[in-house]
Amino acid sequence: MPKQKRQYDVCIIGGAGHIGLPLGVAFANAGVKTVLLDVNRDTLQKINAGEFPFMEENGVELLGAALKKKTLVTSNSPEVISESTIVITVIGTPVDQYLNPDLRGILKNCDEYFNYFKNGQILILRSTIYPGTTERVQKYFSDRGKNVKVAFCPERIAQGKSLTELKELAQIVSANDPETVKKVSELFKKLTDKKIIVVDPAEAELVKLFSNAWRYISFAAVNQFFMIAQDHGLDYHRIYQAMTEEYPRNQNMPTPGFAAGPCLLKDTLQLVSYNNNNFLMGYDAMLINEGLPNYLMQHLKTKLGAEKLKGSTLGILGMAFKANNDDKRESLSYKLRKYARFECKEVFCHDVYIKELNFLPLETVIKKSDIIILGTPHKEYKKINPEKYKNKTFLDIWNFWPKTQ
Repeated sequence: MPKQKRQYDVCIIGGAGHIGLPLGVAFANAGVKTVLLDVNRDTLQKINAGEFPFMEENGVELLGAALKKKTLVTSNSPEVISESTIVITVIGTPVDQYLNPDLRGILKNCDEYFNYFKNGQILILRSTIYPGTTERVQKYFSDRGKNVKVAFCPERIAQGKSLTELKELAQIVSANDPETVKKVSELFKKLTDKKIIVVDPAEAELVKLFSNAWRYISFAAVNQFFMIAQDHGLDYHRIYQAMTEEYPRNQNMPTPGFAAGPCLLKDTLQLVSYNNNNFLMGYDAMLINEGLPNYLMQHLKTKLGAEKLKGSTLGILGMAFKANNDDKRESLSYKLRKYARFECKEVFCHDVYIKELNFLPLETVIKKSDIIILGTPHKEYKKINPEKYKNKTFLDIWNFWPKTQ
């Protein structure tokens, strides 16, 4: 008896979010009939109208192209899972309030949609997961008598550049059987002409965690260098320039700044747990990076004096977790605001891309603030010339405004 032809090639659970939507748009533009499943009806309505709900390079253009081709549709009904050949979920493994990996989300997701899965389907886990999760989800379906094959294909794109990097980066594919690997590889080959890298699921899980932990530790190293130089009254950025100028070995060294967002700290802590809490570099990186906002406030207290700081107003420019983006998840600028509210008379905030009720216009923040800290170096802030404001203290750890410290 021939296999039943399903209506969609791919269904993405959580398809209106930062991982699911760019992936769905990329597949749709590659000719893959894709349905985005999401419970957020307002966001789905925006997507159907051609509006990208967050910042993404070429997002509006490519979304419009996919909608025009009619290879991309949206739904809030889980019945579309049953009508799809391959299902992709972007639910990952977060850490709980005690900094331990929490598997409840992904297992709850399986429970919620279990009855909609059909024999012969493939489920691809796309977001970061704790080592062993792929095997556990595969066992979940097998124990319940459903023939659903599970694969893990980690996303490794930079926020805001997903649609570009999905084409430009090699894709990692893992599954427990060769046939599933073959089918999933064929799917991702539609996105890119770059290499499809096949590894075992446990290896793929660690590829993602190791990659993010490495970046987090790299940021921590330069943030620690910055603190050491500051504590000894030296200009770290002059040191950095001397280290990197015409010296290839240091060209990839990042600059100091807030290292945050929804992935780096979380994934580093998952490695800590996976290795029985024996990952001291991960702990140290967390203490350094998460401690940077408080370090800056203590630096100001030392530089200006505790009493003067208490009577001062402070402005934070940039509240997103990274430059030129509208994503505020786990942003350290908000942590800086908490510390500043304890130490200063009043705190004002501005962001180019994030709008909140208590945020003020840029000109107002600069005018009302005695101290201005650059939290996120959005390109629009380049027009500011701190040299014009002789009566204000500017703190720029990014070296965004050269000659200003």
